[in-house]
Amino acid sequence: MFRTIPKAVSAVGLVAAACMALSLTATAGELAKGDQISDTVSGKTYQGSMLKDSFVEYYDADGTIRGGDYKGTWRVTEDAMCFTYGDNPEKCWGLEINGPAVTLYKDGKVDGTGILIDGNPNNF
Repeated sequence: MFRTIPKAVSAVGLVAAACMALSLTATAGELAKGDQISDTVSGKTYQGSMLKDSFVEYYDADGTIRGGDYKGTWRVTEDAMCFTYGDNPEKCWGLEINGPAVTLYKDGKVDGTGILIDGNPNNF
């Protein structure tokens, strides 16, 4: 089930995603490290995509991920953010953080882009 995203949030996310899409072939700048990742994403909602599929999910400070019809967990290593959904194995990405804009890197290549929004506006 999809929840309605507030128009202001949706417009900001679309603009950010479009701008970031222009830099998909760029190499990674300085990737965020442990505490910077935790401090930046904790208590925020990510609105973006993994190159193919767009999604919105909330990263609770307790390490829980909540989406429209699913849950998962997140944790931070020294240099990556790792995600686990259901019985699937954990997968980790490096993050480049520029204000609310986030670019996800896998194996040195851009694998997703999005924007972080304060709180849980979709009440996941």
